Amino acid sequence: MNESLFSLLNYGVYGTAVILMLIGLYGALIKKSLLKIVIGLSVVDSGLNLLIVALGYYKGGTAPIFSPAYLAHPQLMVDPVPQALVLTAIVIGFGVTAVALALVIRLYRHHGTLNIDQIKNLKW
Repeated sequence: MNESLFSLLNYGVYGTAVILMLIGLYGALIKKSLLKIVIGLSVVDSGLNLLIVALGYYKGGTAPIFSPAYLAHPQLMVDPVPQALVLTAIVIGFGVTAVALALVIRLYRHHGTLNIDQIKNLKW
């Protein structure tokens, strides 16, 4: 019973990550506002980070630090690479989102709109 509940929760995390990525892709590909596109890409980034963390976890794993538990059972240590990758991806994603929002503000000040169709039709 407990194993099936854990398995269901684990698939729930995978499903949540995939749903977040699909919602973000919808926002990035379908919406016409540049602000909504940037937010959609940020949601895709969050879903991907959640998926990587979920893939790097396994039941009964210990923290990836050197401790007495590690010395007693080193095979139970969780792989630290996905955690480090996600931490780096969060910082890079924040920087990319900040630059993208700065460009969106600049485009709004220049054109007076955030609609892609209207910006494409304007002449420089």
